[in-house]
Amino acid sequence: MTLCDDIRYLTDRALWETENLMKCIPDELWNKRYDGIPMWKYLYHTLYSMDRWYINPCDPTYENPDFHTETLADLNVIPEEERIERSQMENYFFRIRDKIQGYTAGLEDDELSQNPEGCDMSRFRLILGQFRHWHRHMGVIYGFLVEDTGKWPYVLNMLGQYPETPMPNYYGDV
Repeated sequence: MTLCDDIRYLTDRALWETENLMKCIPDELWNKRYDGIPMWKYLYHTLYSMDRWYINPCDPTYENPDFHTETLADLNVIPEEERIERSQMENYFFRIRDKIQGYTAGLEDDELSQNPEGCDMSRFRLILGQFRHWHRHMGVIYGFLVEDTGKWPYVLNMLGQYPETPMPNYYGDV
């Protein structure tokens, strides 16, 4: 087993947990505001960071999603009229998932200590940094869901089995 095998294994699990978390957000909470910020914006901030930072934040060919605006991913800016529909968010997530899985599929251990083109951080630092950021924000969203629904979205942990039932999955349902 290589370091990149571990990265692929944990990334796939984290992507599954992200999709499950997204599907655990009930429609009635999608636009609910927490500290002035709607639920969808917390999720978008998380996804946008994954999209920009997991591989290479300095990629000159990166293209924002069609619906992106300058402050849409900024949690310091309370949105007024902006809105992202669930279907847009899901499509964006699947684009990110496919991009990240494609990247990790070809990643080799010797590349982890190298910097992507134009970037001053190693691939390993970018991946590890994204795991840190990604899961911090997932935890915030989990907290909102537990508080408002009383249900805990299911997580796989290090060795947990993928549920056989379709998403959304909650503890107690699996």
